[in-house]
Amino acid sequence: MSSLVLRYFHVDAFTQTPFAGNPAGVCPLDAFLPAGLMQQIAAENNLAETAFVVPRAGTPAEYDIRWFTPAVEIDLCGHATLAAAHVLFTHLGFAGAQVTFHSQSGPLRVAREADGRLTLDFPSRPPQELLSHPTGLSDALHATPLRVLAARDLLVVFNTEAEVLALRPDYARIAALEYVGVIATAPGPGEVDFVSRFFAPRVGVPEDPVTGSAHSTLIPFWAEKLGKTELRARQISSRGGDLWCRLRGDRVDISGYAVTYATGELRVGDNA
Repeated sequence: MSSLVLRYFHVDAFTQTPFAGNPAGVCPLDAFLPAGLMQQIAAENNLAETAFVVPRAGTPAEYDIRWFTPAVEIDLCGHATLAAAHVLFTHLGFAGAQVTFHSQSGPLRVAREADGRLTLDFPSRPPQELLSHPTGLSDALHATPLRVLAARDLLVVFNTEAEVLALRPDYARIAALEYVGVIATAPGPGEVDFVSRFFAPRVGVPEDPVTGSAHSTLIPFWAEKLGKTELRARQISSRGGDLWCRLRGDRVDISGYAVTYATGELRVGDNA
């Protein structure tokens, strides 16, 4: 394979400071590379996701986007979409107030707010209550949740933030549950409505620092439970991240900040 030189950005999403939030790789391209090569790049980057972004011909505010974990291509990713929009707005001269990404999960819009936050317009994925806990769930979590629901991911509900913080999951058992990931959540302290953690070893991400796509399920769940459509959320991983959330019918708004950590080039190929 001949050598390729690709632009590359490392962005921390859902944070205003480096070394917090969720790091994502962003590769702007003229056309998508072969899927196997994009997977290799994501594995080499070894971040939760790397986003590959391609402009749509004749539509300057629209792009195609694909996301890869170190192990697989994923159907929906929030933090890497936020990171991709940040790169367009901050580094690549995109002057509009809103950009649209076309993805496996349909069109995803990202708007630039006056205070610097970026707002994702994502599908709502309300969870459904499970009549029984999946086999091995309590052993996988080393804890028994109050409730268990499911959409793309399992949603396990606890009484307190302290219980979610105390979880020490068995990643091999989590990966055997046949869901993309497991969202653990509980009511938040006074300044936030709910907290969460997200485990996805099945797709190569043992614990994701801040997970936008999980909030497609968390927002409708907590909006119904708390009787409000605007919520504040915090993902309480070791890096941590803050999200501003809104339920809009079958869509959710997920807002947060992003900061660039590094820019550079990727050199791919036999002669790189």
